[in-house]
Amino acid sequence: MASSDTERREEEEAPAAEDEDTGAQVAPIVKLEAVNVTTGEEDEDAILDLKSKLYRFDKDGNQWKERGAGTVKFLKHKETGRVRLVMRQSKTLKICANHLVLPSMTVQEHVGNEKSCVWHATDFADGELKDELFCIRFPSIDNCKTFMETFQEVAESQKKKVENKDASAAAGLLEKLSVEDEKKAEDKSEDKAEDTPVKSKEEDKPEGEAGKSDAEKKD
Repeated sequence: MASSDTERREEEEAPAAEDEDTGAQVAPIVKLEAVNVTTGEEDEDAILDLKSKLYRFDKDGNQWKERGAGTVKFLKHKETGRVRLVMRQSKTLKICANHLVLPSMTVQEHVGNEKSCVWHATDFADGELKDELFCIRFPSIDNCKTFMETFQEVAESQKKKVENKDASAAAGLLEKLSVEDEKKAEDKSEDKAEDTPVKSKEEDKPEGEAGKSDAEKKD
């Protein structure tokens, strides 16, 4: 009995045998390939990037509803110069705001809260254009002021851009009209020249010689 207990104890205390290296290589069951993820922001530069919480006003329920907490950005396109506001939820990266900043837009402080501000926009976050009233809240008053100042600066810059574009279009139109007027004047001048009769040699002669015959001229 004692011998069997001793043998059992020795087996339990004996170190486990290490796994032998057979040299076999096991290929992975699923091969994962690298995937390039695009955000749609590759052709844009971020003007502003702030953490915040966004709300939209529900007209049916007559109340504010949270859209998500994350990062709000002003993105300026490298070629067109147009600026849009984009906000994504921090965890899911789902877009909760996506609209252009237009010259007609204004932003103002939310009544009773210096950390929040509101504005109207035609938003495309849900895949279709919707008129929305947004409210955004920041962790600090300074961030809220920075957001409002940037918003207004962008709107002003877009307004100037539209005015410059209109001025350039007007200048181009005036130049085109000027060229057309010059062409019309040249065409009229050519038509007038064609309508003018050519005087005969007889008409160019002095009045005294116009009626003389060849015989009289010889004399």
